[in-house]
Amino acid sequence: MRMFLFRLAGHLGKTVAEIEATMTSRELAEWMAFDLYHQPLDNSWRQAGIVASAALAPHCKRGKAPAPDDFVPKARLPQTPEEMAAELGKLKMLTGGK
Repeated sequence: MRMFLFRLAGHLGKTVAEIEATMTSRELAEWMAFDLYHQPLDNSWRQAGIVASAALAPHCKRGKAPAPDDFVPKARLPQTPEEMAAELGKLKMLTGGK
């Protein structure tokens, strides 16, 4: 629920605190239903992920193309150089070692 509030705040150009102070629970429920059943709120990371996934698909082995969500950043601890090399190795395997 909290993550939805952040997305809605960005969509409306408000802060989460402003939404919490001014929006009724009914209106929030309507926004959530709108997002779920009618038209999702803008999600530029997801849209970019779809494009990146589609662009890489022809260069990947059949059935091994990355999913759009693979390109959406996720909070995680900083990586060591070895962990970064392992992640790059995974990408290299996906594209057939090219």
